[in-house]
Amino acid sequence: MPIREIAIGRPEEATHPDALKAALAEFFSTLIFVFAGEGSGMAFSKLTNDGSTTPAGLVAAALAHAFGLFVAVSVGANISGGHVNPAVTFGAFIGGNITLLRGIMYWIAQLFGSTVACLLLKFATGGLTTSAFSVSSGVSVWNAFVLEIVMTFGLVYTVYATAIDPRSKGNVGIIAPIAIGFIVGANILAGGAFDGASMNPAVSFGPALVSWDWTNHWVYWAGPLIGGGIAGLIYEVIFISHNHVPLASSEF
Repeated sequence: MPIREIAIGRPEEATHPDALKAALAEFFSTLIFVFAGEGSGMAFSKLTNDGSTTPAGLVAAALAHAFGLFVAVSVGANISGGHVNPAVTFGAFIGGNITLLRGIMYWIAQLFGSTVACLLLKFATGGLTTSAFSVSSGVSVWNAFVLEIVMTFGLVYTVYATAIDPRSKGNVGIIAPIAIGFIVGANILAGGAFDGASMNPAVSFGPALVSWDWTNHWVYWAGPLIGGGIAGLIYEVIFISHNHVPLASSEF
């Protein structure tokens, strides 16, 4: 069972050069992703007078996030595994593929990267607001909660199948960043009109902090973490051999 593979990690891991480099890679990857994704929404709103809430705006957001995540995962894959998402990190931890200590380092780096990206956007755009994620009118917080669970489940399941599974090396491993970007873009098209389709606590945290808007913010943490944890548990238990050798830290 994955629970036997779960590890806290040794204290010295926090100062190990490889762990520090991996956390730094997560910081830059998340910064790149959030800057592109959040920035595209801000630009579309400016160009179309708040047209980001239109069907065209939804498509633009899906494309920007898909392309941005493809790049962010690709540039971080060889160093940290390119998680770019606390829910992905949590799913990897639940499956016994990353230690708790390294996971916490990733979380800090991801949240910091998202915050810096939003601060840079606010400065570079002359003070425009970085919009926090919100639940649309007519949609309850519990609807949004379920949406985030299901969408993040699909994302983390895709990460496991294309990147974490030891059998995903070769051609499948090569297309992992593309597949991960595609599923995020598709989920934004499916759920973006209802709750913004975050699937990523870091993506929600930066805009909420910079704009200081925490309305229903818990949904964008609880939903993705539950969905990611379920995906990691299911994939590890059902599809990965219980006796597999844990991945090297550079593969996380």
